[in-house]
Amino acid sequence: MSTEKFWKELEGVHSAMLSIGSARHVPMSPYARQDDRAIWFMTAQGTGLVEAVTNGETDASLIVTGESNIHARIEGSAALVQDRAKLEELWNPVASSWFDGIDDPDIRLIKLTPAMAEVWLTTGAMGFAFELVKSKLTGKEPDMGEHFSLTL
Repeated sequence: MSTEKFWKELEGVHSAMLSIGSARHVPMSPYARQDDRAIWFMTAQGTGLVEAVTNGETDASLIVTGESNIHARIEGSAALVQDRAKLEELWNPVASSWFDGIDDPDIRLIKLTPAMAEVWLTTGAMGFAFELVKSKLTGKEPDMGEHFSLTL
């Protein structure tokens, strides 16, 4: 598995569970950017994630599962970033539902720089069901896709 394929698969992910330091995992919209070697998040001042980073906690964990063909546990470091150009690049209708416009003073960007990822690539729900049925008919173990780890 190449790192390029990893990043390409992440581009299709719209929801994942992010934790930073002692802040519990919460659902977030990730914005994977291979050129930055980062996964970006928009959140608000006062959230547990922002408080964790503000208090010097940087160890981050991202759990990706369910909506696409990639399932992953991604570990890395998180930082708060003030970058208007990056905010403008990431801004979208989903973000606008959570904030009072792009100039909302509570918006915070979190940059997750991945260090490692444990990844499972599957063929999706239909492929999973097909493999289970096939295994029952043939007596062979189902092909559940690729599983590997990456150092990023």
